[in-house]
This record gives sequence, structure tokens and C-alpha cells, in this order.
Amino acid sequence: METYDSEGNLIHLEKRKQGFWAKIGGGSLLIAALFHVVLLVIGGFWVFQIIKEPEKKVDFMPPGGGGGERGAEHKVQQKKRAQITPTTNSKRVFAEGAASSYAIPEQGDNFGEMSTLSSLSGGGMSGGLGGSGSGSGFGKGTGTGGGLGMGGGAGKLFGLIPEGMRKRCSKEDRLARLMENGGTPACDEAVVKGLRWLKANQSPDGSWGGAAMTGLALLAYFGHCETPVSEEFGDSCMKAIVYLVNIGMKNDGKMADNFTAGSWVYQHGIATYALGEAATFCKELKVEVPNLMEVTEKAGQFIIDNQNENGGWAYLYATQKGHTDTSVVGWQLQALKACSHTNIKYKGLSSSISKGLKYMSGCQNENGGFGYAGPNGPAGKDKYFSLTGVGVLCHQMWGKGSSSEVRKGVKYIKENTKLYWDTEDSDLYCHYYESQAMMQAGGDDWKFYNDLFRDQLLNNQNPDGSWKAPKFDGHGQNPSNAVYRNTLCILMLEVYYRFLNSSGGSNKAKSGI
Repeated sequence: METYDSEGNLIHLEKRKQGFWAKIGGGSLLIAALFHVVLLVIGGFWVFQIIKEPEKKVDFMPPGGGGGERGAEHKVQQKKRAQITPTTNSKRVFAEGAASSYAIPEQGDNFGEMSTLSSLSGGGMSGGLGGSGSGSGFGKGTGTGGGLGMGGGAGKLFGLIPEGMRKRCSKEDRLARLMENGGTPACDEAVVKGLRWLKANQSPDGSWGGAAMTGLALLAYFGHCETPVSEEFGDSCMKAIVYLVNIGMKNDGKMADNFTAGSWVYQHGIATYALGEAATFCKELKVEVPNLMEVTEKAGQFIIDNQNENGGWAYLYATQKGHTDTSVVGWQLQALKACSHTNIKYKGLSSSISKGLKYMSGCQNENGGFGYAGPNGPAGKDKYFSLTGVGVLCHQMWGKGSSSEVRKGVKYIKENTKLYWDTEDSDLYCHYYESQAMMQAGGDDWKFYNDLFRDQLLNNQNPDGSWKAPKFDGHGQNPSNAVYRNTLCILMLEVYYRFLNSSGGSNKAKSGI
């Protein structure tokens, strides 16, 4: 195309060259890109201002922590795995021929990760973490919800354990009840020292010298709520349970070291008492001990089936004639009470208890004291009816706290009992029963007895946790039998929280211990 100026002259124009950027429309592209960048910036700003990132929930409790339902159940499951999973350094402790392949890890295996039930409870087990909890369980903290946490409810982990046993398992509640009932922190410290002495003196096979002493040691553990999941005593406790289960599996539910000795009735009763409590705790904690429930059922049923015709229990478990006495009967009635908490169905339990209490009542003297093998007291003038506590406790334990037998027995104890360590008035077997019976009586009766016994025990414990041998030598209480002496002392000092008071010092009986 030609171009002319205003005078008509032809103008020669140089042909302009177009670059690549121009050819592809670079200018328009740049403008479009800038426009979109602006839109993206505006859009991003809007998103971060309006749509916030979901808030992260902070879990302050590490896996298996000491509080809350998740932490508690994690610990229990972890402990179960440690107990029933074979390890390279595990040792068989079941007797040869027993129908079980259960293995207990040696010392040093990973039992120490577990917490005691008191630390599982924290400030009490109940309904969750927040607000104020509800329920009748143990603990005085705060909490809401349906699980376990810091509050006043029971929570499901211990919901089926009888309240009197359950309340041992919160350290806060245990110490509060100790103080309310006239104890001191030194009482609980003495118990822990005593338990540590027991642990240090346990045999490698899990026993403390046989079925009876092992049963008493286990009862001392359970009295402080030390179970197979306890951090400090769990390994020791589990080995002892397995030792007793082993005996029962080998002997069709009979619990003793020597079945030819007439006194094996004591061994069976004490060991069955311990198995009953073990079965209750282990079932609720979902700690599976092979054959524990089977042996507990057989052991308890054996007591029922071999009751003497006079309503008592005899040496060698003779059902006719034979020697019966209140001391033997006391252990059988205690054992059956522990068995009744397991929810195992025992045949003839109610009638057996009725006959046993009737026998016991027949051994009470008109002065209120309970004799050894009848209502007559020991020979000699002014001799003390040292088994009065047995008769009183058994009636209280089976819901007869308001009976005349109990009232007269408590009155006799209050007017006659003595406890002085360095004199003949230091019968620990007698006071094992009396401490429980007077605690159940409550009120002024308990105040009197607490003033009598508490400091005698605290002042005579050795630095290593054992107790000095008292002056009295009887009921197997010889100076060489340190395990027996120490378990009795521990159980006496656990009386503040081991069982709930069944009558509160009133004349109205409750459902028993």
C-alpha cells in the first residue's frame, strides 16, 4: 500500500519487523496473567481469613497414662500382654502335670510399666475429665462423662467389685478414710514398708513358705489394693496367685502342702480366702490367670461340701465327729465370704453359712466371749476369751452386725482386751480379728480399740519393714515365723480402709462386709 504527503509526493516507508512477543500477543497475555495473580491473592486471603484450620485436640495423657478410662484400660491390656505372652527368659512355675502352659516372666521383665490401681485412679475414678462427677465410687475429685476420670463415680473398671473392696483402690479415698477413722499417715507408710519386706522375702516359686503363708501375704497385698497390675508389687502378687492356682490344679481344688496333717483345714481356708479376692480383682481388671476361676470354684465348693455335721468345720475336713473349733470355722466363713464376691455360683452356700454361724453362736459364753471349742473359756482364773473377735467378725461379715452375739462380744472385748508388745498380752492372732471386729462396731468401741492397738504396732516395726517378735508365743506366733507375724500386723493396719464399716456403730446392721 502506497502513502502520499499533502503535496501528492510518494512517501517511501521502511517495512517494520514484528518480534515474536508481539506476534503471540504478549501484551495481552501479561495483562491477563497479572489479573489472575491478583485474583489468586485476593482469594487466598479470603480463604485464610474466613475458613480456619480445624483446631487440634491436645491429648495431655500419653498412651497408658495414669488417669482416664483410655489410660487405665491401656495399662491393663499392656499388663495382660506382659503376663501371658511367652518371653525368652520366662520360667514355668506351675507344677508338673498341671493343665496349664502359663509362664511368669523372671524378675526384670517388663512389669514395672504398670501403675498401681491407686495411680490408675488418680484423684478417684469416675465419670470423665471436667465438671463434677456423680456416682458412689471412690475418689473426691471432679469429673463428668461416662468413663473413668477424676471424679466421684465408680466408673466401669471397678464397677462390679464390692464397694468395700473397691474403695481401697483410690489412694486419696484410702488416706481420707484412714484419717477419719483415727489413723495417721504413718499407718499407711508402715503398711507399704511391710509389703516391701514381704516382696523382698518371697521365695522364687512365688510362695512364702506354703499355702497358708502365701494366702496371708496375698491378703495383705489385696488389702492395700496391690494386684497383678500394680507397678511395685504386681510381679510378686501374680507369682503368688499362680503358686496357689498351681496347688489347686494339682490337687483338684484342695489347697495345702501336706494333706496328712489335720491342720491342713487352716491352709485350705486361708488360701481359698486369698483366691476369692484374687478372682474378684482379676476378673474385673480383665487379667486372665489360667485356671484361677476353676480353682476358686472348686476350693470354695470343697469347703461347703465338707462341712461337719455339727455346723462347724473339722480337722482333716471330717464331716462326722472330728475336732471342730471357732478358729478353724472362722477361716472357712471368711473364705466363703470372699468367694461370694466372685459371682461364681456355689451350691448350698446359704445353708452352709447359716449352719456355720449357728455353730459359732453356740460357742459364745454368757459373758459375751467366744470359746475355742464351745462356750467354756480357757482353763484358769481370769483367762481371756481370745477368739471373741473371730465370732464377732464372722457375724458382722455375714450381715449380722446388729445381733445380740455381736453386741455382747464387742462389750466383752472392750471391757477385757489388752495389747502390750513386751508382755504376755500381745496375741497378734487375737488382735487380727479384734481390730476388724471393733472397726466394724464403730463409734466409741472403735475409738477405744484404736487407741489401744495403733501405736503398739507403729512403735514395734523394724526399719526394714518387719515387726519385732512380741512376748506372746502361741497360735503359730513363734519368733521364727516372721511372715506370719508381719502379715497379721499389715492386715491390722489396713483395717482403716480394707473393708467399709458395716454398721457405723449403730444398732442397724447393713449388708455385711
